Amino acid sequence: MQKLYVNDMRFYRTVIGITVPIALQGLITTGVNMMDNIMVGKVGETQLAAVALANQFISIFHIFCMGIGMGASVLVSRYYGMKDKDSLKKTVAIMLRLCLVMSTIFCVTTLLIPEQIMRIYTEEENIIREGIKYLEWSVLTYFLLGLSLTTTIVLRNVKQVRLPLYTSIGAFFVNIMANYMFIFGKWGAPRMEVAGAALGTLIARIFEFGVICGYLLFKDREIDFRIKHLFAPVGVLWKEYIRISIPVLVSDGILALGNNSVAMVIGRLGGSFVAANSVTMTTQQLSSTMIQGFAQSGAIVTGYTLGEGDREKAHRQGYAFMGIGIVFGILSAMIILLISNPMINAYNLLPETQEIARQLMYSISIIVVFQATNSIMTKGVLRGGGDTKMLMLADNIFLWVASIPLGIIAGLVLHLPAFWIYFCLKIDQVLKAFWCVIRLNSGKWIKKIKSSEELEEQ
Repeated sequence: MQKLYVNDMRFYRTVIGITVPIALQGLITTGVNMMDNIMVGKVGETQLAAVALANQFISIFHIFCMGIGMGASVLVSRYYGMKDKDSLKKTVAIMLRLCLVMSTIFCVTTLLIPEQIMRIYTEEENIIREGIKYLEWSVLTYFLLGLSLTTTIVLRNVKQVRLPLYTSIGAFFVNIMANYMFIFGKWGAPRMEVAGAALGTLIARIFEFGVICGYLLFKDREIDFRIKHLFAPVGVLWKEYIRISIPVLVSDGILALGNNSVAMVIGRLGGSFVAANSVTMTTQQLSSTMIQGFAQSGAIVTGYTLGEGDREKAHRQGYAFMGIGIVFGILSAMIILLISNPMINAYNLLPETQEIARQLMYSISIIVVFQATNSIMTKGVLRGGGDTKMLMLADNIFLWVASIPLGIIAGLVLHLPAFWIYFCLKIDQVLKAFWCVIRLNSGKWIKKIKSSEELEEQ
């Protein structure tokens, strides 16, 4: 195995320059979710559980959009390194078309069967009733979230990382003010509770969409994409997009369904477990924002390097990213242990729920070390190398063969303590970390990507 670092300060400066704005944006987004939970939690545990479970369905859409955006980013970063602007525009056009189709599907589904959606996660009627309110107010959010999220990913891949950060800061304050107004009925607004949380998020999404998508369509010069390009023919680039990007979408989509199967298991462990998991998930997200930033940085930097044609350099950098994953995984575990009690005490939870939350925190502090390493590899370096088909298989085999069956046995059959239930539900993160070491060492993850010009010449 090669060294887990490189003697190249320019590499680390580039990585930090990309990672920090992405991580800060993730931190702000997590902060918004945390404030949502805290405000709704002040209303009651039922409302907190309802919002958490309704957001599980919305998170399926979020992961699908991440798949669409990250799939496109594999091509965008490579074409950007090749300085192929024509292929860049066509890739963005395909991405936005897919996003619009996906948004329409989720919008219609939520409108038609909100009650059936909630029953996927729980059988408690009071939680279902509150969750339906949240979903009905979230319908338009799909289009706004989908387009702004995928556009943000593309802008990051052409070194436009500050605008999404500044936009998230603005959306954070918009969301807090709107939530405060409509959840609690302040400043002359009606008291809407759960529906108010959804409305506050919708208002923040409108702001985010206007700035991000407005910049892409009217201001950006790196891609130079305009509304007319959305309807322009993309030629044979569809083939390369399908070959490289669709496995990412399929992988993330099946992964989303798998994660929702995990949520279904958690939902059937009772409202206390659901509420405790909501608290711990927010804490995990706060502690691992840098990891997500490094993951996206890994995909971008790897794409640039391979776009310049330097395979050996990309391989060395891959090991350096693995070293970063190990270091920041340990740091994240320490942060979780330090902030776990203050985070739990910030919510209006029953003693039983607090105890479950503490056990989950301990479990997460172990899992996050392995999750950090494999996230930077699977969502970063290996994906940036174009190894999307193998990642599609690995992501889902570990989830469906290990995590879900073991989680069901631990939680619904053996009724083990919360610590072990959660550990079993997340065992795929441990297994993938070891698999990533083997895959990186093999060098088979570096794939050739063709431009639209090369495809047309065939």
